[in-house]
Amino acid sequence: MVHPYLKRRDGREPVTYPHPSLEPILRRTLGVPLFQEQLLRMAMVAAGFSGGEAEELRRAFGFKRSEQRMEKIETRLREGMARQRIFGSAADEIVQSITSFALYGFPESHAASFALIVYASAYLKAHFPAAFYTALLNNQPMGFYHPATLVKDAQRHGVRFEAIDVQRSGWKCAVEVNGAIRLGICYVSGVRKDVGQAIETSNRLEEEANEIEELARFTSIEDLIARTSIRRDELATLAEIGALNAFGHERRSALWQIEQAVRPEGDLFKGRGNSKEKSGVGRSPLEPMTLAERVIADYAGTGLTLGPHPMALQRGELAMRGVLRAIDLPRTRNGRYVRIAGMVITRQRPGTAKGFVFLTLEDETGTASVIVSPSLFAKQCLDIVDKSFLMAEGTLQIQEGVTSVKAEKLSGLSGQYPAVNSHDFY
Repeated sequence: MVHPYLKRRDGREPVTYPHPSLEPILRRTLGVPLFQEQLLRMAMVAAGFSGGEAEELRRAFGFKRSEQRMEKIETRLREGMARQRIFGSAADEIVQSITSFALYGFPESHAASFALIVYASAYLKAHFPAAFYTALLNNQPMGFYHPATLVKDAQRHGVRFEAIDVQRSGWKCAVEVNGAIRLGICYVSGVRKDVGQAIETSNRLEEEANEIEELARFTSIEDLIARTSIRRDELATLAEIGALNAFGHERRSALWQIEQAVRPEGDLFKGRGNSKEKSGVGRSPLEPMTLAERVIADYAGTGLTLGPHPMALQRGELAMRGVLRAIDLPRTRNGRYVRIAGMVITRQRPGTAKGFVFLTLEDETGTASVIVSPSLFAKQCLDIVDKSFLMAEGTLQIQEGVTSVKAEKLSGLSGQYPAVNSHDFY
């Protein structure tokens, strides 16, 4: 119903009514029923429903919407319209409006509330993006998109992020003085809240800090352990995501150092300070992580990355295979056979879509929508449901500025990719 309304509002489609008796009800929405109240009034006027019957129809619109119940109501609607001498295409249009709308319609009050939230959110995103994204990240789980997608969307809109750092991060995400968002320790997998809060509140005395260096919380990894009661597994995750880099160690080097730090010194080395490190015993023989390894470690430890999108690391190979980026689709000819690839961030199979499945693939430039027919879903169900990174081949559809790919073939991507989460709605 939304598309006909927008076309009529823009003057691209004439305003018509299923029956003259419905004009007073639908005039405000240009002949298109948009709100639940309109559907109830249509049933009362066109089919002679009583107030009690209209209430029964309203209940059928409720949270547990029953198609079988709607079929019974459809029969009563047609019988009522026949008594009002409404037949043929007019009756069909009215029944279709009421029964199809029942699967997704809302009362006008709900629509107004959602519209206000959307307007306020859009304003905040446009004018105060750092505060907007910080609030979203601090109130997970919520909404349609995973935090990893929110971070990448923010970065594409010019928002800067600072990595998790035990010397700087709080438990929650926060906007720093320079306008960047500092990720919170709450995003580190397996770190207990009391430990994260202990890290946040462990501030060094000002006189202990070097006059030139910025005030830090901890003097060393050993100091961190002593003052927060952090476990070895929590330390290891912090090391793997780079949260201990402020101590002068690369990620693998930090992993090496925590093994030394958590091991009791014993009587022989007690009071010798970091003599092991000075003698070379504490130096890591491990090679630093590659960029791809860091991205994988980020997803494993926090569910997101501030580094390059995983698809960016494979772009050269994908380009050789003719795979387009999401940003390229609007500039491509409608109807062309295309290939796209990305990280699956949502899977949807609405009850009103007659078995069609809708995928959202994300790459380093944005998102692309993929339409999967029931037959293709049945054929490639395992890949669609289980694979986190997919390539889709099919026909590009551009309708009223909205791009999508009607898939004819789907396949999992091979290569070094992180384990990611998606939001699936079935």
